[in-house]
Amino acid sequence: MSTPTPSLEELRRKALAAAAPRTVGAELAISCERLVRIFSTDGIEVQALQGLDLTVDRGDLVALVGASGSGKSTLLNVLAGLDAPTAGTATVDGQDLLAMTAKDRLRYRREVVGFIWQQTARNLLPFLTAEQNVALPMQLRSGHRAAKRRRGRVTELLEALDIGELAHRRPAQLSGGQQQRVAIAVALANEPAVLLADEPTGELDTDTAAGIFDAFRTVNRELATTVVIVTHDPMVAGEVRRTVAIRDGRTSSEVLRRTRIDEHGTETVSEREYVMLDRTGRVQLPAAFLTALGMQHRVAADLATDHIQLRPDDTA
Repeated sequence: MSTPTPSLEELRRKALAAAAPRTVGAELAISCERLVRIFSTDGIEVQALQGLDLTVDRGDLVALVGASGSGKSTLLNVLAGLDAPTAGTATVDGQDLLAMTAKDRLRYRREVVGFIWQQTARNLLPFLTAEQNVALPMQLRSGHRAAKRRRGRVTELLEALDIGELAHRRPAQLSGGQQQRVAIAVALANEPAVLLADEPTGELDTDTAAGIFDAFRTVNRELATTVVIVTHDPMVAGEVRRTVAIRDGRTSSEVLRRTRIDEHGTETVSEREYVMLDRTGRVQLPAAFLTALGMQHRVAADLATDHIQLRPDDTA
């Protein structure tokens, strides 16, 4: 029997699948398309997110960077279920953030995402020990969940974060770095699909911050948790495979890093910055490039064989 000739639509789908940059079988933990968040204060509307596009694969470790007011913290609050988007689409672990009721959002915050605040003291209850803080989210979620199972999960997390010996201490008896490690354990207690952190090293010195970032890498690698970190710290941003820059409420560029090992076993890390192209064909060119060439208002664009040429307006 002869094999039927594939239709044009089937060929198109195969071509698109072959050209897709995502690896076969990869799944999205986070997907945002044309995401908008508008605040209204004293009758004045502020558009914090202006049609932002973002995807994050399951198991990825991503840093979000940008100037104050760029929209990165607003995005993190939306992804955490702490704020509701105004328009567009946003899904986390398959959950539609725009379709959630208040009850759905509460369950989502308890079960789907873990969140870590910048202020170390804000993450923990001061009158509970480290192990009691970690156990609390599990008690709130399941009520009568077996105590033995809870204790096992608490021990597992504290040991993974190298603070097992601090289980019986209260937050006031811990250093800032130790408190953040406990906070990470609290955020992971209910095995969330995504861990979100807002400037988690902002109050820590350089050495302690490096240790906290190592903890995030451990969580990402050993527990296969997707981790998204908002940071101003160049050390943190430079240590992840993917750094996404946000400017004026949109993703503007990404830095991708790849590790290579040569024939002598020497490991090198290469990185390249990419300008992001949104669904309408818009890009945000790096400000340094525009300044260097004096580009303002409009530019001349020409299509070459394998690239697009941009030049300053030559009619002035």
